Amino acid sequence: MNKWLISAATVLAMSSVVYAGNKEITVFQDPNCGCCDGWNQHMHDAGFKIKSIKTANMTAVKEKLGVPLELASCHTAVVEGTGQIIEGHVPSAAVHKMLANASVKGVSAPGMPANSPGMGPMDGSLITVDFDGQPFSKN
Repeated sequence: MNKWLISAATVLAMSSVVYAGNKEITVFQDPNCGCCDGWNQHMHDAGFKIKSIKTANMTAVKEKLGVPLELASCHTAVVEGTGQIIEGHVPSAAVHKMLANASVKGVSAPGMPANSPGMGPMDGSLITVDFDGQPFSKN
């Protein structure tokens, strides 16, 4: 029984570390973009820890991280611990869905949709897509 408790405690502790790592996001954004700050706040309010890196060379960031050109938006974020990519104004609910599936490399809200976090009120019709261009969520 004692061995079982130690094993259970170890699994629980490791799960907590992985979960905590998934709540840390590094956001690359243009220093002149205010809507990115709105998305950062949305994610912070959803319990994510945000590290913002301001850079004028967003094209190079997107290329390095493998963001498909047709799915590009104004900012790009990387989930620490998983390496998964969040492109643009993706709602926190879609990010949680992505984190539950390690096979999803990234999720995008292409362009700058008016009904997305940081851009305007959510109306339930925002479609995000995975990096294969397939519909991923509707928020």
